[in-house]
Amino acid sequence: MTTPAIRSELRFILNGQDISLKDVGPSQTLLDWLRLSRSLKGTKEGCAEGDCGACTVLVGRLTPEGGLVYEGVNACIRFLGSLDGCHVVTIEHVAGRDGNLHPVQQAMIDCHGSQCGFCTPGFVMSLYGLWMQTANPTDQQIETALQGNLCRCTGYEPILRAARAISSYGGTKKDPLFIERETMIARLQGLHDGARVEIGEGRNRLVVPAALDDFASILEVTPTATVVAGSTDVGLWVTKHMRDISPAVFIAGLQELKSIAVKDGIISIGAGVTYSEAIVTISQHVPALGALITRIGGQQVRNMGTIGGNIANGSPIGDTPPPLIALGASLTLRKGAVRRTVALEDYFIAYGKQDRQPGEFVEAVHVPIPAAKEKFAIYKVTKRRDEDITATLGAFRLMLAGDGTVEDIRIAYGGMAATPKRAFAVEKALLGKPWSEATVEDAMEQYAEDYTPLSDMRATAEYRALAAKNLLLRFYLETTSSATPAQVSRYEAA
Repeated sequence: MTTPAIRSELRFILNGQDISLKDVGPSQTLLDWLRLSRSLKGTKEGCAEGDCGACTVLVGRLTPEGGLVYEGVNACIRFLGSLDGCHVVTIEHVAGRDGNLHPVQQAMIDCHGSQCGFCTPGFVMSLYGLWMQTANPTDQQIETALQGNLCRCTGYEPILRAARAISSYGGTKKDPLFIERETMIARLQGLHDGARVEIGEGRNRLVVPAALDDFASILEVTPTATVVAGSTDVGLWVTKHMRDISPAVFIAGLQELKSIAVKDGIISIGAGVTYSEAIVTISQHVPALGALITRIGGQQVRNMGTIGGNIANGSPIGDTPPPLIALGASLTLRKGAVRRTVALEDYFIAYGKQDRQPGEFVEAVHVPIPAAKEKFAIYKVTKRRDEDITATLGAFRLMLAGDGTVEDIRIAYGGMAATPKRAFAVEKALLGKPWSEATVEDAMEQYAEDYTPLSDMRATAEYRALAAKNLLLRFYLETTSSATPAQVSRYEAA
């Protein structure tokens, strides 16, 4: 591998200004830099963990096709190191150059969408991002876009009214970010010089690889480095746990990790693909998995977080591993120039331990598409429906034989063990048996052999054990024509 040129500064655009930073720490967040170094205090810190949305800004980035997309992100957990070659837009840049309010701002005022005002800049930025993508969104699109924005004063109806009214104050084609798009694309392309960014030394080192091969060589030489993709987990390591993440390698800008391809019944997803980038393709081929993605964090988290990162961190409550295990997914792991493929269920060894060698990283995940005659479902149990961390999550893939017996079944759970884990004993109890309520109830007794859940702040062990059983019964009821809505609602745990 050829070593690229080295650049010792981060370069991005803030609102309309070119920024070059040579003194940047690996754990320096965009929020702190905006407020403390640039005195742009419209971006607020409410939670410092990506939950409340008060810190929302837009980040524009070039796409592999040469376009430019703007997405709302949480500045509180977004590191400066991930912004090389991007355009950051804050609330201060939203009003018109003539001093008039932006249509989003005017709609919020006229519809009384603000009270104390602390959360308002975040709502404005989230609605701005939605409006640029969909000028006349449906109520469902509005609610999805605002999942990651919390308001403690007004209730949400005035904000929803404002969202519906934005286009009555002006069209997107007159918006500066639309008018200046080609110019901004050219400016951002000029920032992408093919160089590796290296700032600092030793334990205070920040690296932005020039390309995927460069990343592989960096990690092979520095296997203890913290790899930062979306930072939706790593951000909390810094803001909540005060962990030292240096040296840190930022890979969000690696276009080679952004590919999504469908071939021979397999969806291959690059490890750097975000939830927002993946949802259209996944929803088309695996609708239940697409629906799950809309319950992962808020829109800002989905714009940042990656499926590869959700797998690589090895969390026992990560949302995507259980359904991917049930689907029979596999991983491409890479170290230097060497690649190997492992089944996803074999990747998780024990709590905090994965089948990943020093210097090796997840390059792609390969997801089999269920056949038309297969039944597949995912159920996520949380204290609140949206933007909450899983208590337990069950995924089920079922193939029935012509006589109604269970020909094949794969069941996997998160939140029930030290790793995402299949229910082998339950599967064995179902295989070859009639797909009936009696069979399912008998198989439910095997959960104690597969799992010994823990009690924590999200649920007790007893609750998890009972919920896991009921999710299997729910799956049975939903996959049989004899089930009534009343029966299904008895086991509505998701």
